[in-house]
Amino acid sequence: MFSDTIAAVSTALGEGGIAIIRVSGPQAITQVTPLFRSRISLADAESHTVHYGHMISPVDGEKLEEVLVTVMKGPRSFTTEDVVEISAHGGIISVRRVMDLLLQQEIRLAEPGEFTKRAFLGGRIDLSQAEAVIDLIRSKSDRAFSVALKQVSGSLSEQIHLLRHSLIEMLAHIEVNIDYPEHDVESVTAEFIKDKSTEVMEGINKLLKTSNEGKILREGITTAIIGRPNVGKSSLLNALARDNKAIVTDIPGTTRDVIEEYVTINNIPLKLLDTAGIRETMDVVEKIGVERSRAAVVDADLILLVLNSNDELHADELALMEQFKGRQCICLMNKMDLPSKVDKETLLSFFEESSIVPMSILEEKGLDKLEEAISTLFFGGKLESGDLTYVSNVRHIALLKKAHRSLMDAYEAAEQRVPIDLIQIDVRLAWEQLGEIIGDTAADSLLDQIFSQFCLGK
Repeated sequence: MFSDTIAAVSTALGEGGIAIIRVSGPQAITQVTPLFRSRISLADAESHTVHYGHMISPVDGEKLEEVLVTVMKGPRSFTTEDVVEISAHGGIISVRRVMDLLLQQEIRLAEPGEFTKRAFLGGRIDLSQAEAVIDLIRSKSDRAFSVALKQVSGSLSEQIHLLRHSLIEMLAHIEVNIDYPEHDVESVTAEFIKDKSTEVMEGINKLLKTSNEGKILREGITTAIIGRPNVGKSSLLNALARDNKAIVTDIPGTTRDVIEEYVTINNIPLKLLDTAGIRETMDVVEKIGVERSRAAVVDADLILLVLNSNDELHADELALMEQFKGRQCICLMNKMDLPSKVDKETLLSFFEESSIVPMSILEEKGLDKLEEAISTLFFGGKLESGDLTYVSNVRHIALLKKAHRSLMDAYEAAEQRVPIDLIQIDVRLAWEQLGEIIGDTAADSLLDQIFSQFCLGK
C-alpha cells in the first residue's frame, strides 16, 4: 500500500454551487488538521462526520475559504485509507486556494484514477468493479447506467469467482492424481475433466451471450444517416436529437461534412452521423463531404438509408442498397404524407419488410416505428431482464473467449487421453485468464493502463 497522501479536485472545474476536493492517505487527517479551523479538531472528529469551518493559512491564520469538511477513517472509506473531503464554494479561485494549501503540506497531486486504484489495491473492489466505475461516468442511457451500477456492485465478479472456483476443484483433482498416480483411474479422471470443462464453458457462454448487447449499451451504436441530397437526413438528425443541430434548407448539398450527435432511443445509445448527400458533384467542398460520407458508412454499426417516397429510385440509391447488402441497415421512406412513387417490390428485394419504415420526418410521424426497428434489429425487440449480468467491456469479452478456448483445448486433450499434467496447463491458463478480469492475475502494466483512463479526482 501507499505511504503518501494524495489530493485532487473531484468535481468538474469551473463555476458551480460547490466544489469537492478529496484527500486520501494514511496521514490525510493529520495533514489537513492544521489547515482547518473549527469548533472541533479534525484529529478528534468521529469517522463519517461533517464539520463546518474555514481553511486557514498555517503561517498567519488568515481565513482563505469557508468549507464543510467530511472525515472518513480507514478502512471504512472508498480507498480504505483515511479520507478527508473538503466542500468549498464552486469556483476556480476557491478551488485553487484550497489545493495550494494542501500541496504545501507534502500532499501530492493525485494521478488520474488513483483514488479508485487505491480502492482496488486495498481490496475494497476488484478490477472489473473498478472498470465499471468508468462506465458509470460515461453512461449515455439509463440502461447503460444500470448495467454499470450492477457491475460496480459485483454482479460480474460473483460470476467469475464461481467459474474460477470450479476450475480450482478441477486443478485440485488433477494435482492429486499427479502426486498419487497409483490411485488414478484414467477414464474416470478424463470424464471428470470433460464434465467440469463443459460446466465452466457453459457458464462462459452464458456471459458471452450478453456481450453484443452489453457492448452496445456501453459504447452505443455508430449510426450513419445516408441518402441523396434533400431527402431529409438533417431533418431526421434534428428530430431524433430534439434540437436543431443541423442546418436544413431546400438547397441540395447544404450538409458538407459529417455532423455527430449522441441520442438515446428506447434506452439504446446511438452515435448519429449526419452525412453529406451522396451524388456526383463538381463542387470541390461537397465532393470532400461525399467522400467522408462513404468513409462513415464503412465504420458504422447501423445505416439509416433515407429515401424520398415521393420520388422514383435513383441509380445512386440502387447502388447504395446493393452496397449495404449484409449490413445492419434500415430503409426510411420519408415524406409518407405524399403519394409514393417508389416500387415496393424493388425495396423488398433488398430489405426485410420489418426494416422498411415509412416516415414523415417533417410531421415527426414514424419515429416510434424507427425506434422499434432498431430495437428489433439489435436486441430482438427488447432487452433482457434486469437480473441478467451483461458483459460490456471489450477486455472482459476477449479474456472470456480466451478462457473458453483454453478449456476447449483441455476437453479435447482429455478425449484423446493426453497425460493429465499437460491438460493441467490449459486448465490453469483458463483460471489465470478469468482471474485477469477481476485483477487477481493482472500485470502492473495493465493496471496502470486501465486506471490512466480515469479522470483526475476519481
